[in-house]
Parts: sequence; structure tokens; C-alpha cells
Amino acid sequence: MQNLSAKIIGVGMSVPEKRLTNFDLEKMVDTSDEWISKRVGIKERRVAEENEYNSTFATAAAKDAIEMAGLTPEEIDFIIVGTTTGDTAYPSVACIVQNNLGAVNAAVVDVAAACTGFIYGAGIAWSMIKSGLMKNILVIASEVNTAMIDWHDRDTCILFGDGAGAAVFTATEETGTGVLSMELGGDGSCQELLVMPNSGSRKYTNPDGTPMMRAIQMTGNEVFKNAVRRMNEAALAVLKKAGLSNEDVDLLIAHQANIRIIDAVAKRLKLSPEKVYINIQKYGNTSAATIPIALCEAVQEGRVKSGDLLVVDAFGAGLTWGAMAIRWA
Repeated sequence: MQNLSAKIIGVGMSVPEKRLTNFDLEKMVDTSDEWISKRVGIKERRVAEENEYNSTFATAAAKDAIEMAGLTPEEIDFIIVGTTTGDTAYPSVACIVQNNLGAVNAAVVDVAAACTGFIYGAGIAWSMIKSGLMKNILVIASEVNTAMIDWHDRDTCILFGDGAGAAVFTATEETGTGVLSMELGGDGSCQELLVMPNSGSRKYTNPDGTPMMRAIQMTGNEVFKNAVRRMNEAALAVLKKAGLSNEDVDLLIAHQANIRIIDAVAKRLKLSPEKVYINIQKYGNTSAATIPIALCEAVQEGRVKSGDLLVVDAFGAGLTWGAMAIRWA
């Protein structure tokens, strides 16, 4: 069998035009631009309009990624979408995107790993390509988080935004190119730290017996501590598996959830600021989409060059976490 791996040959992103700034939020809840900027690092986030759906952004990001890859939709073998805010429970976002693109030869699936959804999807893509079963796989992460927000909850409504990012993975026989290693993990014993009640078949009720609102609920301090620890461990693990060290890293693209989490992970990895990509100030936490959106912007800005070693690193509800080491082709 050929010694195959997977490399990224195309990226794309799509975000809503509508902006919701910290100053807008000051008029909605008891918060301030100064507090949000200092504690979280967000200045504004994008919000989908009523006629814009998860699949709207997923499709647009996918089209750009396929175009950059120099492929046609018919050449895509598999579409994987990381999301927890799909248009519907079924059909999957991947099904809708396949139809929108005309990717008639592609298998389709959604992956529910919350903010780690893109990395879990990339792990599936890497495995399928390494096995020789498929050649070109489109991995998308797309979220409309603002549809699941309690706009009276100042602890969560300040954090989240909407958008999508995508990447085309293709088979390569080039040694030391593309995905070098991967680490995936989870801890279901911490499931109640970050949960969206009444988004499935389980019924959540308030103490008075009334149904709980379907909106993101988070135990912020515990999520923060787990995120820093798990993301650091995952980054170190992929470097070790690849036979590399933190000194070899050219760019860290970490999940854009909180600037303090990103700073803490970078500090533990002993990475200087110029080796850390940050765009949380523009988009907020787009959940699974933060990694591919940041990757796309980093490529567009010339922050990623051939031969660079990238570490992408995420953490999400579940709890889930994951990282990849990638040698850019």
C-alpha cells in the first residue's frame, strides 16, 4: 500500500455581514466594552439574519475552498461538517451542502463535537485518505450559535458569533508534508459544564417544573481550566508524535474562545506572540468554525508559508478536545 497522508490544498470562509459590537451589547445586558475586551478579547461578533442558515455559510465557505483547491464539486469524495447548530436535526448540513454544490459523488456526514468539530472532522478525513479509500475530502465547520443564545444571560451572550470555514484535504505521497500527527480526546464526566438544554430528546426542567430555555449554559471557570489544560496537553502530544518540539512551531491556531485561554496555552508552549494567530476580536467564538476561519485568514494574510509547521488546537463541550500538527505544503 502506498504511504499516503493528507494535505490541505484549499481553504475558504464565510461570515454574516451583520455585526454586533460590545457597545450594542451594553444596551442589551449589564456589561461593558471595557470588560469584554479585557476579559475575553472580543470587540464584535457576526450574527446571522433570519434568512441566513448554517448551510448558507457552509456552502459559501466550501465553494471558496474547492475553487482554491482547483477542483470541481464532482471530484469531492466526502463532505464532513462539524456543527451542533445545523439547519435541522436531519437532513444533515452536509447533505444540504452537497446538494447546493452539486457534489453528486460525495458521501455526507455531520460531526457533533462542539468547538472541536473541525479537528474531529479532519481526523476522519485524514484516516480515510491514509487508508486509500478516498482522495479528496471537504471538511467544513459551520455554526449559527446566536440562534441558541439567551440574550439576557450576560455570561454567554457576549461570547458567541456565527460563521463557517472549510478546507479541502487531498491525498499526498510527499513525506513529511500535510497532516503529521493528531490527538483527539474527550471526557463525558464533565458534560454538564457546557450544555444546551432541550436541544434533543432529553427534557430539562427548571425547579418549578417549567421547561428550561434552549440556550447555551456554561460553568465558565471550570470550562476555562479544562480548556487550558487539555489544549496544552493535546498540542504537546501532537508535537511528540511528530518527533518535533515547541521550538519547531511556526504558527499556533488555537480555538478562538477567550483571549486568556489562547494566551495561557501559548505561554505554556513558550510561543512568542508572532507565532500565535488571533482573530477573536472580530468574530467572537464561532465554535467549531473558529479554527478553519482563522486558518483561512492566516493563509490570506500570508502568515502561512510552504514548509511552515502549524499546530491547530481546540476544546469544546462534551468535553472534547483535539490538535493536529500540519506541515504546510
